[in-house]
Amino acid sequence: MERAFQTVSRLGVLGGTFDPPHNGHFSIAAEVASAKNLDRVLFVPAAQPWQKSQYSPAEDRFTMTVLGARCDPRFAVSRIELDRKGPTYTVETLLALGELCGPKVEFFFILGVDAAKGLTTWYRADDLARSAGFLAVTRPGFDASDLKLPTGGPPVEVVEVSPVDVSSTQIRAAVREGRSIDHLVPAEVADYISTRGLYATDAPHL
Repeated sequence: MERAFQTVSRLGVLGGTFDPPHNGHFSIAAEVASAKNLDRVLFVPAAQPWQKSQYSPAEDRFTMTVLGARCDPRFAVSRIELDRKGPTYTVETLLALGELCGPKVEFFFILGVDAAKGLTTWYRADDLARSAGFLAVTRPGFDASDLKLPTGGPPVEVVEVSPVDVSSTQIRAAVREGRSIDHLVPAEVADYISTRGLYATDAPHL
């Protein structure tokens, strides 16, 4: 990976379950990359999201993210969490990426403003500030005065992005109900979901 990012000095990192990845994820990544002058945005699908008990197979979520990330040459996808056993934690991923990419790469972790409010509760919260800068993206209807970050956490910069009213939960429900998702995900992701029969039933997905 260090060789792949030799020309990168500012790297955005966007982690998530990506079950499935959707137009909102890619739109946010593109806007943040432009707003903060990021050379690349690295999508990092979680292998075993510690905050969720049900999720699709990791390889399906990884493949869908790779397919969707083709929409922008600034995007890349990492297997770093998929190839590591056990629950995945942001601080460990960021520190591991730092070792792989080298000291010349500056990291910026992209997250939602709601998630930013809970940063002090994250695993090894004290180490987060030295692993990356944190960019909190706005949500539809967000008012900057609503953001009250707890003291003691890493510095967070708010980045306003265009509202995208779409969620992975909404997409899974649409597939289950037989409705089109063509306007919610990239075409290649929609085709993959259909071919693999993902989200077609209420059965738990692990």
